[in-house]
Amino acid sequence: MTGKNILLYLLLGIVSLSFLKCTQQSASKGKLYIIGGGKRPDAMVQQIINLSKLKEKGYLVVLPMASEEPDSAAYYATKQFTDRGINSALSIIFQKGDTIKQWWVDTLKKASLIYISGGDQKKFMDIVGGTPIHEALVYAYHNGAVIAGTSAGAAVMSKLMITGRQLKFPDDERYGHLVPNNIEITDGLGLVKNIIVDQHFIKRERLNRLIAVSIENPDYLCAGIDESTALLISGDSATVCGIGQVVLVDGSKSKAISSDSLLGAKGLKIDVLLPGERFKLP
Repeated sequence: MTGKNILLYLLLGIVSLSFLKCTQQSASKGKLYIIGGGKRPDAMVQQIINLSKLKEKGYLVVLPMASEEPDSAAYYATKQFTDRGINSALSIIFQKGDTIKQWWVDTLKKASLIYISGGDQKKFMDIVGGTPIHEALVYAYHNGAVIAGTSAGAAVMSKLMITGRQLKFPDDERYGHLVPNNIEITDGLGLVKNIIVDQHFIKRERLNRLIAVSIENPDYLCAGIDESTALLISGDSATVCGIGQVVLVDGSKSKAISSDSLLGAKGLKIDVLLPGERFKLP
């Protein structure tokens, strides 16, 4: 074999390994249960238990670091499962800069269900992002775990994450402006790559926020999940669960027409999905 052929062989091997790695990463065995906040109806909690097969095997791990009171958040997050006969549950709580214990990592990797409670998604990512805990979450998801999260725990699921902060109008709680470079976006856990999640969506009238995010991030499908409602992601499909709606804002075929002070676009597509409806992920 000539030196040129050897080089070609090695290059083909590298490409094949890279393709295999990408394929393995995209073909996750796990499921995401992304809850828009509010109360969890009994049917939703039961669905999470059934999806993760907690009554048959395995255990639950609660991550409450988004909360200002993580001990209390861990208690109530765990209680919704123990009240329904799930006794194999524990919580992992740490602060930014704490030493990550190896048993935490090992425990997460083998969990059947990981539940991320509500609070402040930016706080959660400041503590967890880029740590071995983050890596363990990704590993667990790709290897069959159910990852559930509510409110802030929903926002962190996506690759790009809405923090909840406005850069130009920090005191505007109603998102009363459609202007460029206002909605703060940072990195989330990256469990779902091609959508951006918003939560408490209809209850808190957040359509303006999601429209702005869609216009400025047209490569991402934007999903606004209402309270007591969830998106169940399995493979390349998503199903609306619970009792409310999911609003999809699709800017993939839109054309931005923004000025310096106003945000505009033509061709945005908006769908309002009801419980039981399904769609393919981009």
